[in-house]
Amino acid sequence: MYYICVLTKYINHQIMKKLGLVLTIILSFAFSKNATAQGTIVDVAVGNENFSTLVTALSAADLVTALQGDGPFTVFAPTNDAFAKIDAATLGSLLEAKNKKALANILTYHVVAGKLAATDVVAALTKGKGMVELKALNGQTLIVMQKDGKIWLKDANGGYSEITATDVMGSNGVIHVIDTVVMPK
Repeated sequence: MYYICVLTKYINHQIMKKLGLVLTIILSFAFSKNATAQGTIVDVAVGNENFSTLVTALSAADLVTALQGDGPFTVFAPTNDAFAKIDAATLGSLLEAKNKKALANILTYHVVAGKLAATDVVAALTKGKGMVELKALNGQTLIVMQKDGKIWLKDANGGYSEITATDVMGSNGVIHVIDTVVMPK
C-alpha cells in the first residue's frame, strides 16, 4: 500500500510538471503572438491601460491621425503616473479645446522623426560620450543622456525623465516609456 501511495504521488507530480510546462508554452505562445501583432504606435498605446491619459491627450490635440501615419516615429511615451505628476488643474486646462495648440506642442516634443530602437540610442550615446541631442517634431531639442547607469531625457527647462522601458514596437515606429512628462519652452 505504501508503494502505491508513493507511486501515485510521483505520477501526480510528473503530470503536474508536464501540465505546468504545457501551460507555460501555451501562455508564452499567446503573449509572443500578441507582442508581434502590431498596429500603429497609437494602436499600441490604446491597447495599454498605462497610456490612457496619453491617448486622451493625443485625441484632445488632434494628433491621433498624424501618429497613425506611415512614420516612422520614435515616441517617448509618458505613463498615466507621469501625467499624474502634473497639477490636476493644469492638466485639465491643457485638455480643453482652447489649449489644443499648447497641448500639441507638449505632445510633439515627445516625438522624434525616425525609428530609434534602444540599440540605436545606446550607439548614439556611446558616440556622443553619454549625451545626444534629438530634434523633436515641435522643432525643439530634446537631450538623451546617460546618468547614474540609466538613460534619461532632459527637456528644454532642465527637467529630467527616466526611460523606464524600451522598444515597444508598432508598425510605424517605436515607443520608449518615460516616467515624467518632458516640457518644451
